[in-house]
Amino acid sequence: MLYTCMSNALRLDERFIINNFNMDCDGETPSSSDAIEDKPEYEAFKSPVCLIVLGMAGSGKTTFVSKLNTYLRQFKRAPYLINLDPACKNMPYTPNIDIRDSVKYKQVMKNYGLGPNGAIVTALNLYTTKFHQLMDLLGKLNVENSHDIAVIDTPGQIEVFTWSASGQILTESLASTFPTVVVYVMDLERSTSPITFMSNMLYACSVLYKTKLPFIVVLNKSDIVDPTYAIEWMHDFEVFCDAVENESSYMSNLTRTMALTLDEFYNELKCIPVSSLTGHNFDEFIKMVDAAADEFQKEYRVEWNKLRKEKLQTEISQLNKKLDDLAVSSGEGELVPLFTSLSAGREISDIYLAPNADEMSGDSEGEEVPGFNVND
Repeated sequence: MLYTCMSNALRLDERFIINNFNMDCDGETPSSSDAIEDKPEYEAFKSPVCLIVLGMAGSGKTTFVSKLNTYLRQFKRAPYLINLDPACKNMPYTPNIDIRDSVKYKQVMKNYGLGPNGAIVTALNLYTTKFHQLMDLLGKLNVENSHDIAVIDTPGQIEVFTWSASGQILTESLASTFPTVVVYVMDLERSTSPITFMSNMLYACSVLYKTKLPFIVVLNKSDIVDPTYAIEWMHDFEVFCDAVENESSYMSNLTRTMALTLDEFYNELKCIPVSSLTGHNFDEFIKMVDAAADEFQKEYRVEWNKLRKEKLQTEISQLNKKLDDLAVSSGEGELVPLFTSLSAGREISDIYLAPNADEMSGDSEGEEVPGFNVND
């Protein structure tokens, strides 16, 4: 009986949890008097818009963030800068939050006996344990309305962030609270080969479908290389195949096959050529960011909440099943209904209850003793 009460108390109520999940960003459930029936759900989520800047090593992510900071400050729209690269030595901008202030990269290598990449992953894992404090600071920006854009500069090794548990936690934490856009920086100078270009696009495609967030490809270094070739390769399959024909590498056939597969991916892909050195096309990039943030609020947020609710309901069902299995294994057994009447028509109160053997040892089994009343 005690275990039954405990298991019932521990059993999760899906309606209670889902209702708590639907609370607003301030942690308070909106009252019925404050609710507006015609107000779209996405209007409840405010700034800052979080830009997660990703890209291959050497693509110019940090330089891009620095130029973006300079550009926005010219229009009194200074971004909130966050550096998540613990191994960065020379920072061309002053971040508002710097992982290097919390985790010492070289000390992590020494303490745990790790190499460079392993130390970066471990530093991110350690920093993730305190990421709720960063979320609180971003929440204050929303209240104070001091910054409407937050830029997150990630480590140079893209796979360290995108395929690690800490990177997924950071991305999902931001997207669950603020409008979040992934900015993939691609190096035009190093992608003139169709095979290298395809490698970049495959990585961009994998990141897009992993994060399921608004995605912008920044074709960086357009001041060095004309970005026309990359745009043509994205929109014209035949032009890209002609470029592949000039390659004699064993990767040519695979690249040609991948190009046909990614043709649908290119149709929905937003890309913009920029120069992190001269600031070319940064005005168009900001317009694209604003459009992506609005798209997140209207479309991605709805889908994101739907996926989280489904995941939450699955976890609830699994936990309740474990509680049921634990109840059976502890010997609680199944509930058996108590009987209140007999088929022979006799009431329970008329049934003879045999006394203890030491009290009436002389009686024969099944023989009723005169004068014995069960109600006495």
